[in-house]
Amino acid sequence: MILFLRCFFTVVLASMLWVTSWATLGQSLPDFIRGPVSGDRWFIATLFDAYWGFLTFFVWVAYKETRLLVKALWLLGILLLGNIAMSVYCLIQLFRVRTDAPLSEVLLRRPSL
Repeated sequence: MILFLRCFFTVVLASMLWVTSWATLGQSLPDFIRGPVSGDRWFIATLFDAYWGFLTFFVWVAYKETRLLVKALWLLGILLLGNIAMSVYCLIQLFRVRTDAPLSEVLLRRPSL
């Protein structure tokens, strides 16, 4: 499972970096936000959905991380970069364990030594 998740989040990261670069080269984010889409109800609903998902993921990050500064930096990264930051966080966690480790070693907080 660990190996599969490493591959999965690598694909997520690579595809998000590609699509973000592609979109940025075609239109700047400020131009997009100022455009007619900003008042579109589905655009607003999608933003709500995305940011609630980001905050839901951050709940797990806040549980895993023990230092306030680290939590704050990950929150900022997640809110600014979305799935790019989320996949990086998952990959960091997944590469800290052996490939045969149970998923609980990734999901649960490690006890302090």
